[in-house]
Amino acid sequence: MAAAIQAIRGMNDILPNDTPLWRHLEHCLIKTALSYGYQEIRSPIVEQTALFKRAIGIATDIVEKEMYTFDDRNGDSLTLRPEGTAVCVRAGIEHGLLYNQIQRLWYLGPMFRHERPQKGRYRQFHQFGIEAFGMAGADIEAEIILVSARIWALLGLTDHVVLQINSLGSAETRAVYRQQLVDYFSAHQDTLDDDAKRRLTTNPLRILDSKNPHMQALIANAPVLTDALDDASKQGFDRLRYLLDQTGIVYEINPRLVRGLDYYNGIVFEWIGLSLDPSELALMGRRRQDESPEHIQSYVRRTNPGENNPRSPSTMGLGTQNAICSGGRYDTLVELLGGKPTPAVGFGLGIERVIALLQQKELALQEKTDIYLILVGEKAEAAGLRLAEQWRRASPGLCLIVNCGGGNFKNQFKRADKSGARLAFILGDEELAAEQVSVKFLREEKEQTKLDWKKIPEFLLNIF
Repeated sequence: MAAAIQAIRGMNDILPNDTPLWRHLEHCLIKTALSYGYQEIRSPIVEQTALFKRAIGIATDIVEKEMYTFDDRNGDSLTLRPEGTAVCVRAGIEHGLLYNQIQRLWYLGPMFRHERPQKGRYRQFHQFGIEAFGMAGADIEAEIILVSARIWALLGLTDHVVLQINSLGSAETRAVYRQQLVDYFSAHQDTLDDDAKRRLTTNPLRILDSKNPHMQALIANAPVLTDALDDASKQGFDRLRYLLDQTGIVYEINPRLVRGLDYYNGIVFEWIGLSLDPSELALMGRRRQDESPEHIQSYVRRTNPGENNPRSPSTMGLGTQNAICSGGRYDTLVELLGGKPTPAVGFGLGIERVIALLQQKELALQEKTDIYLILVGEKAEAAGLRLAEQWRRASPGLCLIVNCGGGNFKNQFKRADKSGARLAFILGDEELAAEQVSVKFLREEKEQTKLDWKKIPEFLLNIF
């Protein structure tokens, strides 16, 4: 017997028991995007390597260590896409969608990063993204955050997420702040780990993202970017906060939030996934009485994340991977990739991490089977396939499973019960002669009955 071949580590099969929950999430994502006027864009999963080196930054972990890159037969360097924003911008420039235009776009699909698989982090993962082009104000930034907040409301996750925001300011601001960080961390070389020492000369802002517990005290005392913001950046940040306050979005300011991609500027944000049961929520005293999905509210407000806070995102959620949605402004990226200067803002949402939160809520969905058609005899098999097609046409959306592969009457009934069907239709020689089916309710205490074929469409309309 040949040896079994297994899936690549970190690239997971999504099995039939799990796909209904995935489809439910995808339906909510698409429904939300369309309700705000965003249009779908679909792009290849393989791009030129130069796209990501230029967009993400050569000194980032993604480009340095995580990309799936290979040479094709023509000697061109290609990469499986590690994220969606750069791909969306490339497509927008190539097809003339961005210059002097306003575009609201969304995408959904697999991304690839070669990193150590762990909870919430996989080598093939799935991402939903929203990107808005051609709008420079805080209003579109607020809208982007509102889109994400409505998603949590539709999914019933509002209690389980916290919004963090920050401003990276202008390029000039970041250059000054970068030097402040270099000076500060250089004076504490003995405390830095190997990654931090490497980033000190390439991308010192990324040191602030370190999860090394031995460096947290040092990072906590590092200079704060918001203290160095120029007047225009402060005004933009204040305007966003005002708009969020006016729309009922609760947030916390995290001055250490910098994001891991070089193309971000100005406003950045993250939604952090929490593991909160009802008793914890009651203790926090932030639960609202009205929990309707129409109320896009966050029930948790904190001002100093991680500081004297037992509910800190750093200690709760999806292991160490608790950011479920991240985004911000990237006004220079379009020009960097060969287009005209274009303001842009967006976010990426990790499907696997949101699925994990839904599973923590013990939300499990199953496919709904309406009818299982039991067929007794060769004549019934031929007639059953024909009748099943008629009934499906008469009742769109009906899930009707026709027994295939034979089996005696008892075994077919076992299959019908295992399918979860509400009803079993039975078609044998007697029913064929009378042009009827026997109807047995599998989940309800009702007597078995018989129905004429011509009455089945009306019966289906009334019962489903």
